[in-house]
Amino acid sequence: MTAAEAMVAATARLRAAGVPDPARDARVLLAHAAQVDAARVTLIAPEDIAPDIAERYDQLVSLRAVRVPVSHLIGEREFYGRRFKISADVLDPRPESETLIEAALAEDFARVLDLGTGSGCLLVTLLAERDQAHGVGVDLSEAACLQASANAVLNGVAERAQILEGDWFEPVEGRFDLIVANPPYLAAFEMDEVAPELRDHEPRMALTDEGDGLSAYREIAAIAGSYLTHRGRVMCEIGSTQGPDTRAIFVDEGWGDTVILPDLDGRDRVLIARNPA
Repeated sequence: MTAAEAMVAATARLRAAGVPDPARDARVLLAHAAQVDAARVTLIAPEDIAPDIAERYDQLVSLRAVRVPVSHLIGEREFYGRRFKISADVLDPRPESETLIEAALAEDFARVLDLGTGSGCLLVTLLAERDQAHGVGVDLSEAACLQASANAVLNGVAERAQILEGDWFEPVEGRFDLIVANPPYLAAFEMDEVAPELRDHEPRMALTDEGDGLSAYREIAAIAGSYLTHRGRVMCEIGSTQGPDTRAIFVDEGWGDTVILPDLDGRDRVLIARNPA
């Protein structure tokens, strides 16, 4: 069997399993099995596939067919042009989170705090883009803290990033120009409706607060002002229907300058609130 024939068979298998964009996944997994760059898969397509590669590829396709995320199978995910190591212990970085990065980079900051840092994709990206900035990432999960620390090393910002284990602001000291967060914003009832890749393979506590999906915003709105510099700001990723509710939460806590930004698809995605002090 040639590599091209193997990809065709894998694509059909993944399509039958209901996997979105099966051809892309088949190509990426073959590149991983053959240990070549995904851009070079077309070059090996006419060649016979070696038995060891074929076996490895079959195992990867089998796992993808039961909806194990591709990032978990290959151990990494690209975010804002950089590679991040990923595991089942952290939320998979997603393109829509880049809306928050773009908004954060629109203004200067010297110190940044990332609440619920997970893989560290927000903190690490912001520090990599601002080479004079320093930051702190906080996560309740020890495994997530280790993952974030590894990604800080991988992307060359470890000397400027401090990763702390703890519950939201509990281990944090000092003030910051920017506080970012991608908190668990799915309501408990929504978990039955999400894709199997999320529901079955990503950490539940990073997805839902087991309530109405708004509890993290209430806590951030109530406390974050005490950790901001005078001109500091908070930026939170939000669910596509949560713009009015999250803005109301911050306004009720006295945050006067509060706006909601859309992502590239026009859906509500980022809440920005200025220090109410």
